[in-house]
Amino acid sequence: MEEIQSQSDNYRSSSSSASSPTSRVPSSNFFYLRKPGSLRQPISFEDSPQWEDTDVDVRVEEGGDSINAATTPVSLSLSKLNSGSLPSPPLPEGSAVARKIAGASVVWKDLTVTIKGKRKYSNKVVKSSNGYALRGTMTVIMGPAKSGKSTLLRAIAGRLHPSAKMYGEVFVNGAKKDMPYGSYGFVDRETTLIGSLTVREYLYYSALLQLPGFFCQKKSVVEEAIHAMSLGDYANKLIGGHCYMKGLPSGERRRVSIARELVMRPRILFIDEPLYHLDSVSALLMMVTLKKLASTGCTLIFTICQSSTEVFGLFDHICLLSNGNTLFFGETLACLQHFSNAGFPCPIMQSPSDHFLRAINTDFDRIIAMCKNWQDDNGDFSSVNMDTAIAIRTLETTYKSSADATAVENMILRLTEKEGPLLKSKGKASSATRIAVLTWRSLLIMSREWKYYWLRLILYMLLTLCIGTVFSGLGHSLSSVVTRVAAIFVFVSFTSLLSIAGVPALMKEIKIYAIEESNQHSGALVFLFGQLLSSIPFLFLISISSSLVFYFLIGLRDEFSLLMYFVLNFFMCLLVNEGLMLAVASLWQNIFWSVLTLVIIHVVMMLAAGYFRIRNELPGPVWTYPLSYIAFHTYSIQGLLENEYLRINFAVGQVRTISGFQALHSAYDISSSSNSKWENLLVLFLMAVGYRIPVFVLLHFRARKNVSLPRFCQCNCNSTT
Repeated sequence: MEEIQSQSDNYRSSSSSASSPTSRVPSSNFFYLRKPGSLRQPISFEDSPQWEDTDVDVRVEEGGDSINAATTPVSLSLSKLNSGSLPSPPLPEGSAVARKIAGASVVWKDLTVTIKGKRKYSNKVVKSSNGYALRGTMTVIMGPAKSGKSTLLRAIAGRLHPSAKMYGEVFVNGAKKDMPYGSYGFVDRETTLIGSLTVREYLYYSALLQLPGFFCQKKSVVEEAIHAMSLGDYANKLIGGHCYMKGLPSGERRRVSIARELVMRPRILFIDEPLYHLDSVSALLMMVTLKKLASTGCTLIFTICQSSTEVFGLFDHICLLSNGNTLFFGETLACLQHFSNAGFPCPIMQSPSDHFLRAINTDFDRIIAMCKNWQDDNGDFSSVNMDTAIAIRTLETTYKSSADATAVENMILRLTEKEGPLLKSKGKASSATRIAVLTWRSLLIMSREWKYYWLRLILYMLLTLCIGTVFSGLGHSLSSVVTRVAAIFVFVSFTSLLSIAGVPALMKEIKIYAIEESNQHSGALVFLFGQLLSSIPFLFLISISSSLVFYFLIGLRDEFSLLMYFVLNFFMCLLVNEGLMLAVASLWQNIFWSVLTLVIIHVVMMLAAGYFRIRNELPGPVWTYPLSYIAFHTYSIQGLLENEYLRINFAVGQVRTISGFQALHSAYDISSSSNSKWENLLVLFLMAVGYRIPVFVLLHFRARKNVSLPRFCQCNCNSTT
């Protein structure tokens, strides 16, 4: 303690000397490089003026057009910050009285989170954090990178990874109960939106997936969410653009991801980094919109890394973290007094957010060391009297013994001594409704996204034209049998290999499913049925167009029943291949490794298909069993050849004839049974179903592994979230 006090006193003295009129460091720089011959002075923060006992009550008036700052004698104020008052950014146009939301209070007490290492739970990411969030307020969790912000937010929301353990208590309205579906919303830092839908369509389909009831009842909910996030000007615009059209800016895309959760009308909204990848103007507009949302009664808890002065003034409460330690929790403006009491006053022309993070971010030590070394090499030496680790310990010690920590404990006691109204679930859409919605939405996406199936259709047509022209004019003589087998093999194998072009689209669908599944808007079985039903029309279109081109260019038997079997067989082949791509993409969830794995699988299946060497003559232990029998190329090619050559005879000389089975047997191994081609079609159908079973298992258990169920309960040393 004495070491901390001496270091803090040393820092105060250096800060005071640096703030003299003759040696003041420009407040816009945390460190600076001196020219040769300049005065030697320490690199430090400036002193700030004494804060008055006033507070800025920032509120958004319903139906108003600005944020009014009313001064009340409660706490600190930003009245002297930046030599002026807090600006009043205008609210988005068309604002009106929003629908009131019955918010809820959230309290976390002695919350500790540990992450499982190689052998045991050792790393404490969050350490004994206490705090609360009140109805109609914005509570921000702030800190430098890797300080535990997102982990604390996920712990409060009950969405920790199963590899993490949580100790402590979380209360909602004073009760340690599970948080029901629909009573809260969670927005991740990285969100995947559907670019081929408009904002209104995307939110409407989200409402259909989340809410029970009739379709017509969801429109009013969607319009409320659009109004709440000020998306009226972008409601009918595509999220990701179309062809060469520009999509929504990053700020509006972030608003859409938040509006998706608002269709449930949640009482509590958790947002991980709402200002992620936003510029200063977009960030301010975002926070003004969230402030307006909080004024309707919703409880907002979110993380933030850094903010401008204007954005900082909109927060109600701040939880400041560094290396998992809580350095402060309380009213936002009181944090300035806390830093001043600890010996780190905020400079006049500096953002409070920048000042806080500068004092507690250990990465700045490396930057100062680099500048110090540079100055030493140039003959100058700069004495740095402030160590970030000492500053962190000073702030933590000062907070634990301050009146702010006592006020937090008293407020937690008040909020938890009596249970309030329990949160109730609003119900879910049925599985049948979700399958129908996902099917219709996927059909709409596939019809608009030219890279999804239309590009594949064009590539298939070009490939079949190439194959058909290469093998055209074969005739129906006995000598054409071997060449026709080669044509069918090339057609099936190359078209199956070409379907790998659909991996990026499938990967995007899986990412969208993962986000919807994490918020319990979808399920593995629902996703598989929706994806299967929506892909059938496009796969059938590809199969019938490619089959017609190939069938007539090659000159196969001119019978309608045989042509329909050819189309059906090729359609089943594409369906099996789609299931195989889904399985590999679900396993890797990476485009590069998925494409590489699929190429290897298709090459091995081509080798085991029985064309390069008859299947009965393949080495048994590896190629015949099991490779030849799991290659769908084998059953597709065999069925197509049986469809063409069974029940046909070839003349040998003038008196002798041989059957098509005998003519083909030396080039490819097929069955002589007339029902064999239908058996091959049945095997393809079973393989199409079978490949989707591991997809269901992977998606279902991976979703459970990545995100635990949302729970609000008391945790002990033997419990996990």
